[in-house]
Amino acid sequence: MELDGAVSIVTGGNGGLGQRICRALAAAGSRVAVVYAASREQAESFAAELRDGGAEALAFQCDVSDPALVESLVSQVEDRLGGPDILINDAAYNKMIPFDDLEGLTYEEWSKILDVNLTGPMLTTKAVAPGMRKRGRGRIVNISSVAGFAPSGSSIAYAVSKAGLNHLTRCMAVGLAPDILVNCVAPGHLEGTRATANLDPVFSRQAQQGALLKRSASKDDVADQVVAFCRTDSTTGQTLVIDAGRYFH
Repeated sequence: MELDGAVSIVTGGNGGLGQRICRALAAAGSRVAVVYAASREQAESFAAELRDGGAEALAFQCDVSDPALVESLVSQVEDRLGGPDILINDAAYNKMIPFDDLEGLTYEEWSKILDVNLTGPMLTTKAVAPGMRKRGRGRIVNISSVAGFAPSGSSIAYAVSKAGLNHLTRCMAVGLAPDILVNCVAPGHLEGTRATANLDPVFSRQAQQGALLKRSASKDDVADQVVAFCRTDSTTGQTLVIDAGRYFH
């Protein structure tokens, strides 16, 4: 799909990885909706930075776990930037809860992690799908994690949410074909993200040393693959791992 002039919604667009994805899409000529949950001033500043670089970009606030707010987000983007052609589901929430700490895995934490990481992408996908179908084209890229392929990650809830997102990708690819292509990128450990900041430093070091390349994955590599999935005309329902060589599937 041609990206020049396309409209992209990037949830979690103001995060460490989200900003890289927004920059990559803007460099490809896309108009970008930078979606944030709470950091309004930072998101507005980042959108202004994209505009200073020649892109058409605006910041939008949304709690992706709220169906009404998600519908409102899509309407606002349509009014101000145009009908979305691309959706990047990068918004996520994590909290370090050791797997054996079942007392720490409260109902509230379980619900919040699942609501943001899995229900959120389902809601945003449902919200953009009718317009994409009407226009006869669309690309959706989910940002998962290697925690979705093994019992690992910051918590049981996080691992389960990402495993669900991997399968949601496959299911939505079936449900939205042939006009809308749905794919997924599953990064390993990334430096300079809010999710990484929530991890125990020992956990982060172990993740880096456990990779064949002995380092974290590259946020730019992830962003580049997101753009490649937006451009593809023949790949759907796939999840690609980018983790410096830790998990194989």
